[in-house]
Amino acid sequence: MKFGILQFFSWPERRQPLPSVYERALQRIEIMDQTGYDAVWLTEHHFNDYSVCPSIPVMGAYAAARTRNLRIGTGVTLAAFYHPLRLAEELALLDILSGGRVNWGAGRGFDPKEFQTFLVPMEQSMARFHEVVDIVLKAWTNERLTYHGKFFSFEDVEVLPKPLQQPHPPVWMAAGSLEALQWAAAAGHSVLMGPHASHEEVGRQREFYDQQLDHHGYTSAGREIPTARLLAIAPTDAEAAEVARQGAKWLLKTYVDPKKMGIVGDPVQRYIDSVVIHGTPDRVIDEIARLRDEIHLDYLIGAPLSHQTFLSFTDQVLPKL
Repeated sequence: MKFGILQFFSWPERRQPLPSVYERALQRIEIMDQTGYDAVWLTEHHFNDYSVCPSIPVMGAYAAARTRNLRIGTGVTLAAFYHPLRLAEELALLDILSGGRVNWGAGRGFDPKEFQTFLVPMEQSMARFHEVVDIVLKAWTNERLTYHGKFFSFEDVEVLPKPLQQPHPPVWMAAGSLEALQWAAAAGHSVLMGPHASHEEVGRQREFYDQQLDHHGYTSAGREIPTARLLAIAPTDAEAAEVARQGAKWLLKTYVDPKKMGIVGDPVQRYIDSVVIHGTPDRVIDEIARLRDEIHLDYLIGAPLSHQTFLSFTDQVLPKL
């Protein structure tokens, strides 16, 4: 298995100065660089203290300067909000500055506040997302770009710099619905999954995606499918369950709308029962091994719900998997 961390920049109750949130995250990234993680996946969010990181290229450049081995993943770039050529330039520059360590994860976003503030109609989100992804990949792989789309048109533009990785950095599409999985498979894109779906839902989505790849003449063989899972680790199972409970409450308070996600029943209990991997280090090791076998979890992007969870995962779980 490979392991990464989905790095949020949460500012709960704004209890401490925001710069200290960034410094702790960067200290964590330095630890990751020395302990066998494959990548840090940096989150992008806007206008919310759920995670205060509006620019992955800026944060990624600083993280790259403080590391040597760790890949710098975008988890994810909210592509529908970007001018595609600016996005292609900034990610290519980050790839060069990091020594070719960029993983590009792209998604369309789903927060109405972000769409309203950026003046992007939500009903256009999917089409804009698809077009921006198409343009970025073409900008990276063509010496000069001519493109005529629904939202953007360019004539004979030289987009510089090109990425250090050739033909371009590895690419994944965030996909949490059957429609998104079907589109990604039809285009031959690999996908990022989680973190808010249940383990069972992730398993069904992975099976559907594999079927769609086969239907469109592609294969899942050799693909890495990074899957984000929320983590809560403590000395006892009861303490870990409480960390999971508090984390679920924070998510539901600040970012996740249970109605829009189709969650029925108690949404907090749903996270505890079927979304968060929680328990003592030994129990978490057993649970990850089970999910590896049952839902083909071969690349886990952990989303720790506490700093102690991150430290316990790094020191007590990661070396045994």
